[in-house]
Amino acid sequence: MQTDEQLKELVKQKYSEIASQPLEMNLSSCCGAGACSTEVYNIMSDDYSQLEGYNPDADLGLGCGLPTQFAKIQPGNTVIDLGSGAGNDCFIARKEAGETGKVIGIDFTPAMIERARANADKLGYNNVEFRQGDIENMPVGGGIADVVVSNCVLNLVPNKDGVIKEIYRVLKPGGHFSISDIVLQGTLPEKLKAAAEMYAGCVAGAIQKEQYIGLITQNKFANITIQKEKAIIIPDDILSGYLTADEIAAFKNSENGIFSITVYGEKPAACCAPGCCD
Repeated sequence: MQTDEQLKELVKQKYSEIASQPLEMNLSSCCGAGACSTEVYNIMSDDYSQLEGYNPDADLGLGCGLPTQFAKIQPGNTVIDLGSGAGNDCFIARKEAGETGKVIGIDFTPAMIERARANADKLGYNNVEFRQGDIENMPVGGGIADVVVSNCVLNLVPNKDGVIKEIYRVLKPGGHFSISDIVLQGTLPEKLKAAAEMYAGCVAGAIQKEQYIGLITQNKFANITIQKEKAIIIPDDILSGYLTADEIAAFKNSENGIFSITVYGEKPAACCAPGCCD
């Protein structure tokens, strides 16, 4: 059983490798150390190319939704993107927030921060900033963000409750979040849960959908809404690296499943109960 710090280091190493590769390799690279024909990361991603502000150099195909499309970002907003990668969601958020807004991307991986900053410099953006840090302890002050977005990142973090508490802290009263993430319904086969590549590819670190929504509710958010949901189908050529043919058949015939959800929630605008503004 790996510790939280070991899991974090695994994620940092895997995403450092992705950040250091040329873009064309990111879009077709293999999910693990051996050969495979389908990329674990990219089977979950949605098409960003039609959204205003999209920049192909910043799209590494690592998301599992389109949170910025649902985030209700307004001109002048301050937006924080958790796990900002090469900057894709930040640049789309900037288009929504405009010249008077500000976007802060936070990422755990130095190589991703370097790549995102290079993309921002190339685009000439002076109101998009990238900070290296752990989203369980964000390098920003409290109550500064109108909107928090994140795309397929919380499932990589062992302490999801800690991240949700941090989202509450950094949001202004009345602010909100829109987060795309991977969740489970039913039981994931143990061999998948134990696989390092599947963890770094967002699957093995996922928790039950009810548990995920429960953490958000417990942390005092209001008006929690699932804005989008889709099933994630892992191709047999990937599953075969972890499961036998019989195990694959049993998994596919069960009611267990992997889903991408985009969740919205609001920090209450004013205290209505003891401790709600803590």
